[in-house]
Amino acid sequence: MLIGALLVAFLLSIFLTPYVGKLAFKLGATDKPNERKVHSKIMPRMGGLAIFLSFFITYLLFMDDLGEQLPLLVGALVIILIGMADDIFELRAAPKFLGQVLAALIIVLWGGLEVEFINLPFFTDTLEFGVFSIPITILWIVSIINAINLIDGLDGLAGGVSTIALVTIATMALIKGDLFVAMVALIVIGSTLGFLKYNFHPAKIFMGDTGALFLGYIIAVLSLLGFKNVTMISLIVPIIILGVPISDTFFAIIRRVVNKQPISAADKSHLHHCLINLGFTHKQTVLLIYALAACFGLAAIIFSFATMWGALILVTGLLLIIEIFVEKIGLVNSNYQPLLKMLNFKNKP
Repeated sequence: MLIGALLVAFLLSIFLTPYVGKLAFKLGATDKPNERKVHSKIMPRMGGLAIFLSFFITYLLFMDDLGEQLPLLVGALVIILIGMADDIFELRAAPKFLGQVLAALIIVLWGGLEVEFINLPFFTDTLEFGVFSIPITILWIVSIINAINLIDGLDGLAGGVSTIALVTIATMALIKGDLFVAMVALIVIGSTLGFLKYNFHPAKIFMGDTGALFLGYIIAVLSLLGFKNVTMISLIVPIIILGVPISDTFFAIIRRVVNKQPISAADKSHLHHCLINLGFTHKQTVLLIYALAACFGLAAIIFSFATMWGALILVTGLLLIIEIFVEKIGLVNSNYQPLLKMLNFKNKP
């Protein structure tokens, strides 16, 4: 049944994507080249609609008790409408943000999804979030939505990274026996893989905000469904799974603070831009980031089975590797190398 759902979603996406591309041109949902873009011709965007339609149809075919799962679908529909509006009309930041919060509120208030507490490592007490549980949950969902949106800068990048994250979530859900999370993840995986047939370099269509916001929403919700109200260590698992988009977003904020730019300012210094500037081709950059995402996914699975001390050592090692990598490629700026400078100083005679 799980594999059947994945295959149906995959075939539907392959079938629907060309029609969505034609619709995008008719509605004016196109992406024009500029100094920040890496493509050189007008491209249809809004391709994420094909991912959503494939997901939605397959969901209706394979899932039971749709009434209980309605908040997930309604929240997804809201995020799709916001994404489509942005792809067609290029919305300002405020309405996009409000739409994301509305989608999060639907799944939190109506669906009852919220992180209420965590168990602290090395202590017997639990940390109750109380009145902050709803804001914290909404912040997580909106943050992941935007993290996925920020890495959508190269052909197939956001779709591939999201697929790798969803494969990790599905694997861990199956290990835990959570068939609902596994099924939803596999349906989205199938839908995204079908779309990637047209979106991988050289792309024939972009997913646009329609796709990036939807994938971010689904990943954020599924990660909470699979790992909420657990230990502090287990709560880190979804953060590791989403290591690539979260790191890129985090260091984008650091970069703008260091360079004295507005946090919301767009730039051409994200992870994929830095790798291309180092001489990697478009396709090599995407495949390299896929490999990084897969390493994070594998680390998350290993992390979930580690002892407390093993988990802490793994996290410390990951943070050091990320920091060295960021400094090496100049993700903040060419002068940001605190750790490398410190190591170099200690190595001097």
